[in-house]
Amino acid sequence: MLLLLVLLPASAQADAVQRLRTFFDATTAMRAEFRQVVHDSQGRKIQEVTGTMQLQRPGKFRWDYHAPYVQIIVGDGRNVWLYDPELQQVTVRALDRVLGSSPAALLAGSRDIDRAFSLGDAGKAAGLEWVQAIPHDKESGFDKVLLGFDGDTLAAMRMHDSFGQVTDITFSAVERNPRLAPSSFRFTPPAGVDVLRE
Repeated sequence: MLLLLVLLPASAQADAVQRLRTFFDATTAMRAEFRQVVHDSQGRKIQEVTGTMQLQRPGKFRWDYHAPYVQIIVGDGRNVWLYDPELQQVTVRALDRVLGSSPAALLAGSRDIDRAFSLGDAGKAAGLEWVQAIPHDKESGFDKVLLGFDGDTLAAMRMHDSFGQVTDITFSAVERNPRLAPSSFRFTPPAGVDVLRE
């Protein structure tokens, strides 16, 4: 009996981490609607936005923020483009500098997630099974990322950043491995906008 009690936590952890690995291995593309809510270090809501996302691994993703403001983030496999229509500005960064140990690497990165994160079971809450990912890179800007699964479907993410802010993303209308148009992951800056390369 004592042996069973000792083995159960390890088994639960293996199951939770295996769920993430299975999702990662079996999901080469994803499309979903999302709702993103950010709370400050005091727990006050400071932002709420909705939109749609698409990803195709490795390195290609697109987040379209629709309300209350419009913003587009596109990873084309080499660069990440952030377009803010209100500011008439595009910021371009090299993909490998952006992904690294960021939460985006858990979704759109390569298959070798253990190189960037320590993975573990985070229990059950709100009807979801949670996996915790702690970045190895202390300069990643994030203390930890939690991924919530409903069965084999990624339903939520919770990101704790280095400033104490918590970002919750819930996914709906999730499609795994849909056919995605290659044009979704190409971005051409509109005429007349400022392009800043970092």
